[in-house]
Amino acid sequence: MAEEDFDIAALAAYMHMLPAQISRLADRGKLPGRRVGGQWRFSRAEIHHWLEDRIGLSGDNELAAMESNLERTDISGSGEISIASLLPIEAVAVPLDARTRGSVITAMTELAARTGLLWDSGKMAEAVVAREAMHPTALDIGVALMHPRRPMSSILGEPMLALGITGQGIPFGGGSSLTDIFFLICSTDDHEHLRILARLSRMISDADWMSDLRSSQDSIAAHELIVARDHELSD
Repeated sequence: MAEEDFDIAALAAYMHMLPAQISRLADRGKLPGRRVGGQWRFSRAEIHHWLEDRIGLSGDNELAAMESNLERTDISGSGEISIASLLPIEAVAVPLDARTRGSVITAMTELAARTGLLWDSGKMAEAVVAREAMHPTALDIGVALMHPRRPMSSILGEPMLALGITGQGIPFGGGSSLTDIFFLICSTDDHEHLRILARLSRMISDADWMSDLRSSQDSIAAHELIVARDHELSD
């Protein structure tokens, strides 16, 4: 088996499922995999992107269960993900001075670089542009969860997030919806990225909280809302 591939047993352990469940999903074409010598093999990168898409389509209960499963399978033992801890106050911009998709990506990567944790904002911006070209990260609730296609640990001191809120919605995804809240996810490995994405997806699922976030007068107020929502999800 290639080093980057899962077999049935390894993928079952990774996803906290039974091997029989993985086999059924693969046999029905519900998992991205291929048969090698009659046995299923699953690319880690393809499974990562499949899970990423699944997170984006999940409801709150499923997101909570997925977050719990991802935490149980985290070999680093880092415990529960905290969005507030990953988001330094200097990486929050309210308002974000950008009016086009390109200027948003540039502004957000430069915002992340202010913290000293992202060492090459230009390289991150290029990777985010490539990811957006492949599949836009904007959701129909006016939020974009931007990130590169794969984690970029070589240009990061540690995992982090940046948040920008524009004064008005701008065209960012491929549809007719406008986007005014932008998160930039900078993770250092695939599993960590999925955990952050699941937690962040739970955070933005509350419409009332999202309305409060949009009404934030400044970066400090927005960060305080993030902290409060993070605590709420941990209770």
